[in-house]
Amino acid sequence: MPETRVEDLLRELAPQVLGALVRRYGHFDTAEDAVQEALIAAADGWPRDGVPENPRGWLVTVASRRLTDLLRRDQARTRREDRVARWVLPEQWRAPPADRPRADADDTLVLLFLCCHPALSPASQIALTLRAVGGLSTAEVARAFLVPEATMTRRISRGKQRIRDSGLRFAPPTEAERADRLAAVLHVLYLVFTEGYARTAGPGLLRADLTAEAIRLTRLVHRLLPEDPEVTGLLALMLLTDARAPARIGPTGELVPMAEQDRSRWRADQIAEGIELITQALPRGVVGAYQLQAAIAAVHDEAPSARDTDWAQITALYEVLLGISDNPVVALNHAVAVAMSRGPSDGLALLAELAGDARLADDPRLPAARAHLSEMVGDRVAAREAYRMAAARSTNLAQQRYLNARAERLGDPPLAG
Repeated sequence: MPETRVEDLLRELAPQVLGALVRRYGHFDTAEDAVQEALIAAADGWPRDGVPENPRGWLVTVASRRLTDLLRRDQARTRREDRVARWVLPEQWRAPPADRPRADADDTLVLLFLCCHPALSPASQIALTLRAVGGLSTAEVARAFLVPEATMTRRISRGKQRIRDSGLRFAPPTEAERADRLAAVLHVLYLVFTEGYARTAGPGLLRADLTAEAIRLTRLVHRLLPEDPEVTGLLALMLLTDARAPARIGPTGELVPMAEQDRSRWRADQIAEGIELITQALPRGVVGAYQLQAAIAAVHDEAPSARDTDWAQITALYEVLLGISDNPVVALNHAVAVAMSRGPSDGLALLAELAGDARLADDPRLPAARAHLSEMVGDRVAAREAYRMAAARSTNLAQQRYLNARAERLGDPPLAG
C-alpha cells in the first residue's frame, strides 16, 4: 500500500486503538505513548511488508504489549488490570474479527466524550481532544488556540494527568453526561475542521484528512442527537464550507479566493445536504452560533456568482452572531461584510477598532482584510504594506505566496526626490 494511504489508515485507526487501550487499562497518558509507538512501527513496516488483514487488531496487540511493558516498569500493572477488569468484559475492548461490522458509536466517539469530561478545564478538554482524537500535533493545537507551543504542552499534560488521577471510566456517556459535555465536543470538532480547511502551517492549504474526520465525527454526534439544532448547524456548516474546497486551490497549489473561484467545481451534493440541514435546524428554537455560521455559508453557496452574493443578508446575520459571540474573527468577518454591503470605508473603520485586540496581534487575517479593503478604496500603498504584513504573520506557505503576490501586483512605491 502506498505510504500516503497507510498514513490515512493510521489516522483513522489511531483514536480507535487508543480508545481500546484506555478502556482496558484506564491510563490515558501511558496508553497514548504506547499507541504512538505502535503507529510508528506500522508506518515503518506496512508500506514495505503490506497492511495486516486486521490492521486495527495488529495495532491493538502491538500497543498493548508496549503498554504492558510500561505498566510493569511502573509496578502498577496488576492493580490496574484488576480494577479495570471489573468495569468491562474482555470482548468489549478486544479488536473484533475483521468480518464483524463496526458499531456506529465506535471508540472514537467514546474517546471524544471522555476527553470532554467536566473534570477537565474547557481549555484542556479541547486541547486534549484535538491531540488524541483529531490527530493534530501539539504545535498545530497551539496555533489553533493562538498560544505558544509550550503553553499548549502544559495544558495537554495537565489534561492527561487529570484523567489518570480521577480514574474516569472509558464508557459511552449517559444522557446527562452528553448534555454537560456537548458544547466542548462541538467546539473541538469545529477547530479540527477549521485546521483542516484553513491549514495554519505547512506547504498546502488543505488537510483533507482532518476535514473528513471532523465531518465523520460530527455525523456520529448528529446520529446520536438528531434533534439538537446546534449539532445540526455544525454539520451543515462543515458541509457547506467543505463544498468549496475543490475550487480553493489553483493548478499549481495556489490559493484562489472565493470571489475568483469557479463555482461549477463546488460540490453540489454537499451544498444541497447542508442547506436542507440548516433549513431544518433554524425553526427549532434558540438560534446558536453554529446555525448562524451555517446560514452565512448557505448564502454564499447559493449565490450564482460573487457579484450576486446577498451581502446585506450576510451582514445582518453577522450582526446577530456578534450579539452572542465575543470572537474577534467574527468581528473581522462582519467588517468585511459591511465593506461589501455598505462600502469599504465603513469596513475599514470597523477594522481599525480591532487593531488593539490582543487576540489578533499575530493573526494574518486582520492585515489581510485591511489590505483588501484598502485596495478597494484605491490606497495602493496601504494595501501593499498590509499584504506584506499579513504574509509575514502567516505560517502557511501557500497563503504567504498569495499575499506576497498581491503585494507585488500593486508595485513598489515611487522613489522620493
